[in-house]
Amino acid sequence: MSADEPDEPHEPDVPAGPGDAELAAAAAELRITIGRLRRALRFHGGSLGLTPSQSEALGQLFRDGPQTITALAGRIGVRSQSVGATVAALVEAGLVRVTQDAADGRQRIAEATDRAEEVVAASRAGREDWLVDRLGSLSPAEQRRLIDAIPLLTRLLDAP
Repeated sequence: MSADEPDEPHEPDVPAGPGDAELAAAAAELRITIGRLRRALRFHGGSLGLTPSQSEALGQLFRDGPQTITALAGRIGVRSQSVGATVAALVEAGLVRVTQDAADGRQRIAEATDRAEEVVAASRAGREDWLVDRLGSLSPAEQRRLIDAIPLLTRLLDAP
């Protein structure tokens, strides 16, 4: 290798990343857009007559299965007393059942009922049908760009 040749292969020119101002503007636009999307999904999936905290608790039970009230509170990020009231309303609606923990009688285990599974499945189907319809309004290239962005959005949520 002569002195004129670089030691490493030449990298193609990579565009510089966005600056702080552009990132801040993108963050604000993303927040607004995701908020609008959440509201639209809530509308098209039906509210199920639940408060946001009840929906969050029920969703957590679906994702992670039966769990103690304390564990549910920790996952949602609220006090056990608050989740206790939320779970009580879900029990009254027939969407959750609560049993004593066999290993620790002081703990109560919350679990989604079969009725909740049916109601939530119908709600999810409504939201997914709406999304499929909206995705169909995009060009194939736009659909591909959106599909390719999903892992990036997931990484944003999973980042420490």
